[in-house]
Amino acid sequence: MSDRFEGGPRWPRIAAIGAALLLVVLFLHLFSPILLPFVAAAGIAYFLDPAVSALTRLGLPRSLGSALMLLALIAGVGLCALLLYPLVAAQIGLLVQQLPGMITSLQKFVAHEISNLQARLGPNFVSGKLQSLVTSEGGAIMGFIGTAARRVVGTGFALFNILTLLIITPIVAFYLLRDWPGVMARIDSWLPRSHESVIRNLAQEISRILNAWLRGQAICCLFLGAFYAIALTIAGLNLGLVVGLTAGLLSFIPYVGTIVGAVSSIVLALGQFNGIDHVIVVGVIFVVGQLLNDYVVAPRFLGDRLGLSAVWVIFALFAGAETFGFLGVMLAVPVTATLGVLARFWLRHYLQSPLYLDPPRSGS
Repeated sequence: MSDRFEGGPRWPRIAAIGAALLLVVLFLHLFSPILLPFVAAAGIAYFLDPAVSALTRLGLPRSLGSALMLLALIAGVGLCALLLYPLVAAQIGLLVQQLPGMITSLQKFVAHEISNLQARLGPNFVSGKLQSLVTSEGGAIMGFIGTAARRVVGTGFALFNILTLLIITPIVAFYLLRDWPGVMARIDSWLPRSHESVIRNLAQEISRILNAWLRGQAICCLFLGAFYAIALTIAGLNLGLVVGLTAGLLSFIPYVGTIVGAVSSIVLALGQFNGIDHVIVVGVIFVVGQLLNDYVVAPRFLGDRLGLSAVWVIFALFAGAETFGFLGVMLAVPVTATLGVLARFWLRHYLQSPLYLDPPRSGS
């Protein structure tokens, strides 16, 4: 009778949790177009809260500390944009001017390599139709890529809602950052007293993982972006700065930034340079950058503190993008970290439960 009484409330709790999750998913689907600035503001508040708390301990009012940290962040981002914009604009303009010549060089290179293959492996190894397709349609494909790139550059800022991201986000971030301790205390007061310590420990573990991943991954992205941009510029690639910074930015998805940057740089190098030597140099730059990140930077700043597998991070980012767009990308890592902590918590309980420990019953 007591077992039935103790086990009775479990199903209502499970049903309540399931209903809450369903409501969250429905809420995200309904309001995903307007949630982006609020989620971005929450991320900024979460990221800056330790610094603001440190200023508060030094005697600075919380409101003033929040305003100072947000102004410092905005000034830093604006300064970087002002410094990089002339260089990026100049490289894009140079690419637009040199794009026809690069297409011609790339066509000649492909035709030359096909001729070499035919000379070595026989005239029938590469069909005439395929050769004609590569040499003639390749130019059309590259032209389409160039046109698409110019359109993206011209309308890229319009894709992001300037009003919401640049005005609403800092305002919401300020209020969240100012009220962060009160918000956390209010949420803490809602915890069920019987499970208060367990929930708080799980929340602290999730916060630790998120802090380690966000700060470590930001350092890795900055390192890769700076390394690729400087190395490609020194190698003489016309669009090296833009490709390098883009590769570093995309490196928050493990290995995706390096792969995209390497492919783009090799294609640009084939169109810009006559020989294969520069192409090899470009490939070596990306191999060296990824090795330095994997064996020097990431172990130093990420280490084994995460508990987030690269495979799960990649899956979560793509699944979030497919489900909720850019909002899903922003929510992917927090959700993955939360699920990972909960899964490890339930696994520990399972390994200590009678379901796992009790020996099998022998048949009568």
